[in-house]
Amino acid sequence: MKQGTQGSAGAGIGRIRASGQVRVPVQPGAADVDRNGGTAADAPQAARGEHTHSEPPPPRPGTPVQRSSVRGQIVDALRTALMAGELRPGEVYSAPALGERFGVSATPVREAMQQLALEGAVEVVPNRGFRVVERGARELAELAEVRALIEVPVMLRLARTVPTERWAQLRPLAEATVRAASAGCRVTYAESDRAFHRAVLALAGNDQLVRIADDLHRRAQWPQAGSPAARGRADLVADAHEHTALLDALIAGETDLVRTLVGEHFTGAR
Repeated sequence: MKQGTQGSAGAGIGRIRASGQVRVPVQPGAADVDRNGGTAADAPQAARGEHTHSEPPPPRPGTPVQRSSVRGQIVDALRTALMAGELRPGEVYSAPALGERFGVSATPVREAMQQLALEGAVEVVPNRGFRVVERGARELAELAEVRALIEVPVMLRLARTVPTERWAQLRPLAEATVRAASAGCRVTYAESDRAFHRAVLALAGNDQLVRIADDLHRRAQWPQAGSPAARGRADLVADAHEHTALLDALIAGETDLVRTLVGEHFTGAR
């Protein structure tokens, strides 16, 4: 956590820990011990921000794989905290402090933060930890433009080739975005929003396309610096209804309307 600002993200992360998502006790593992017998907590702060420990040897048959599971849970939890605005743009968080909140050693938190750094969500701050990237309006507009360049042509092609019954199968996902938006929870809505877009693009049969588009979509959902942590419920509901309107047009085979709706959807994307 940023020194002097531990309360900002602590409440949300504390809720995640209490929910049982991460239940690993605080204790140094093999990867936390240096050659001199010290732990990661004794290491210089620069190493905490910049170095990712190597993976342990593969477990013996029948041994539960726990380390990667814990790291994955922490990555998901940190993404949720980013989405909810609990990890604030511009603030610096240390792996040991976050590890204490999660109830794990600093190592899996550091590795999770390195993953988020690769995704562009945080950046390494030598001797301190990781800073949440401040995203401006220009960057979000650029992400929306790139998403449109990738997804719009694909959706228009699919509108001409995918049978009506296949589109109808996506109705539950579109309706799920409306329910999530009506609840007013940005995190839940973000998950359902991406699920709907992934399902549409999956009809193209290109796994690389789905992965790239989903990564761009996730980045576009992170809060903008200086903006409220969450969009208003009315904005979420309006965005969700664009999904159902688009699906109705796809089912009806109205290509011109699909083109208009998809264009408007990305123009207002955040």
